[in-house]
Amino acid sequence: MDQDQLLDLIKKKDSRSFDYLYDMYSQSLYGVIHNIISNREEAEDILQEVMIKIWDNMDSYDESKGRFYTWIINIARNSAIDKYRSKNYKNFKKNLSTENFVSVIKDSYNLSNITDAIGIGSFIKKLKPKCIKIIDLLFYKGFTHKEAAEELDIPMGTLKTRNRACINELRTILEVR
Repeated sequence: MDQDQLLDLIKKKDSRSFDYLYDMYSQSLYGVIHNIISNREEAEDILQEVMIKIWDNMDSYDESKGRFYTWIINIARNSAIDKYRSKNYKNFKKNLSTENFVSVIKDSYNLSNITDAIGIGSFIKKLKPKCIKIIDLLFYKGFTHKEAAEELDIPMGTLKTRNRACINELRTILEVR
């Protein structure tokens, strides 16, 4: 099934479309979510919520504003960031024992694996190292501008300027304007 057929089925609320949607996109969406929420169970729960959001909000998708894949990746990313910043999740993280972090250390974060999961890894690798770090912090780890500026030990205005330049460079590489 191709994407256009899937979109038509979802808009018609055909029950088969949910299974197709999950089969086609769950792995990529899970990769984005798990990058932000390191806990496997929480990431799986968020993935289920994201799938339902996509299904329920299909009417708000506008093809003229962007690709379907970009739309659902943003839903996944924003949902994961919302969860990460929530008070309940912060309290949950405070109460974890060190045993829960063994898998995090073993599976140490690797930007190339995550970007490959959403299909832009080879393009990001073409950017300057400082751009890779900024994109990593802002888009994959969900840092705010303030948090990223503190992490990189640069003024927030400098970070924003560099981010804008990096995104423009990525657009040039992708030939998107």
